[in-house]
Amino acid sequence: MKALQIIKYGELKDGLAINETEKPSINATSILIQTKAASLNPIDYKLVSGGLKDMVPLDLPSSIGFDVSGIIVEKGTDVTGFEVGDAVYARVPLQQMGTVAEFVAVESAVVSKKPENISFEEAASLPLIGLTSIQALERVGLNKNDRILIHAGSGGVGSFAIQYAKAKGAYVYTTTSTKNVHWVKSLGADRVIDYKKEDYKSIVSDLDLVFDTLGGDYMLDAFQVIKEGGKVTSIAGVPDEETAAMMGIKGYELPENLARLIKEKSANYKLTWMQPNGEQLDEISLMVKEGRIKPIIDKVYPFAEGIEAYLYLATGRAKGKVIISMS
Repeated sequence: MKALQIIKYGELKDGLAINETEKPSINATSILIQTKAASLNPIDYKLVSGGLKDMVPLDLPSSIGFDVSGIIVEKGTDVTGFEVGDAVYARVPLQQMGTVAEFVAVESAVVSKKPENISFEEAASLPLIGLTSIQALERVGLNKNDRILIHAGSGGVGSFAIQYAKAKGAYVYTTTSTKNVHWVKSLGADRVIDYKKEDYKSIVSDLDLVFDTLGGDYMLDAFQVIKEGGKVTSIAGVPDEETAAMMGIKGYELPENLARLIKEKSANYKLTWMQPNGEQLDEISLMVKEGRIKPIIDKVYPFAEGIEAYLYLATGRAKGKVIISMS
């Protein structure tokens, strides 16, 4: 079968190639999906660049991609709840990375049936950003009527998180650039802050929750705008001690400046290292069927132009998701 693979670390254009690989086999608890579409995420180009090679060691060449939608063509003897011919979608575990390929083998526990009211391309856009948003927000406890700031509202995670937080009854602030203000407003955000013209720290204060999608100073500055006992949830900052243990980091201690900020505000801080979860995808499917979540796609590329899709993703200009279609 054909698959897009990392052949060496470095520049995206030179580090990727479409190769012939072995069709994957399945075990008793897994299924084989004939891929219809796969979506790209920032973690993918970080892997190609080599920026994560210490955290995610790979034997090159290595197939790439985590999000997939398609049709089940084989299922293991112990698989229940799915049949050959079902339309499904998933975020595959790290060990089964390689969704930009003609076939994908994946554990059935992380798979969900595709919502019937969206396309395969739309379904492929949802797993990683949806699971990331749900796990990050629920881990610190998103409540109805919470006042929340979501950074980078036009990005993949941000655009989903806005819709999810609104569906849960929160009041949503978000940041974006001038050209995206009206578009992000249409996602349901209550107050869109144009970071090119406005300083969000002068607009928001005493928030219940900040969702940091950017890291660095944004993570630290979140503690300036939350209330006493507020919450900061991040997908780009440094680990909290619990997450560090989950990641296998031994002897980890919070950086002194972060520990001080948490103590000063009696705050709850968590970094989320997203995990595949079929039950949470079922929740997303229901919200999509009910119209409370709408997939956001920027561009769709044919498989033959997969490398060009990665180059576009790396520009950081995408509004929503970048999709590779196998159709």
